[in-house]
Amino acid sequence: MAADAGLQGFGGCGTMTLSALVVAHNEEHQLADCLERLSFADEIVVVLDRCTDGSAEIARRFTDRIIEGAWPLEGDRHNTGIEACEGPWVLEVDSDERVPEALGREILETIASAEAGYYLIPFDNYIGDRLVRHGWGAAWGVSAAPRLFTKGAKRWGNQRVHPSLELKGPKRSLTTPMVHLVDRDISDMLHRLDRYTTARALDLRDSGDIGTLPANVRRIFSRFWKCYVARKGYREGPWGGLIALMAALYPILSHLKARLEAD
Repeated sequence: MAADAGLQGFGGCGTMTLSALVVAHNEEHQLADCLERLSFADEIVVVLDRCTDGSAEIARRFTDRIIEGAWPLEGDRHNTGIEACEGPWVLEVDSDERVPEALGREILETIASAEAGYYLIPFDNYIGDRLVRHGWGAAWGVSAAPRLFTKGAKRWGNQRVHPSLELKGPKRSLTTPMVHLVDRDISDMLHRLDRYTTARALDLRDSGDIGTLPANVRRIFSRFWKCYVARKGYREGPWGGLIALMAALYPILSHLKARLEAD
């Protein structure tokens, strides 16, 4: 999936049209691979949050539009980056995501005539080298997300995990998927579950309502059913069962951490 040197944005005519935004924290192992596929944009904006590795040096190989700082909340990092983008259209890409050549072409063709608003971009989600198409959801991965939008059409909320999104304009979709390298392996997936539930527990405490144990026990079964059956995770074999298990454990572990662990 090599970057296509022939893809060009619209900056050559002196007009800024598309800004690509990447927010990263200590991603030196994969940041270059992400950024090199964004050359079709008129500018690349990189927000580096508390990076202590070589991410800044890598980012400078691709852009001089770099913002370094410390943002405790994911939404604040993204909103800062969106505000810094100079193009009317913004493409948000995480460091563990890759924009294939075909998607870059579809984006340029779309924004050439599109009205203001936002577009959902579908994901091809990978665990290691395996493409896992079914079963994502219930707070454990998504199959599509609003990543292409005009400035003012998207704003992130202030939750620590899975921030809410304020979206404006008609809901539209692109057809070419973005590659999402979700987890390297099962151990990586378990580490992500630990991080997500810790952050969710803090959000629950802040809300003043951590829920009840019986309600969250029931959600174990409803979440598993949603991912494994309703979202057809069974078609992925054991991988689908694993995804459904992670989604099922997410609410109960978040509740127990909020209830039992000290700040």
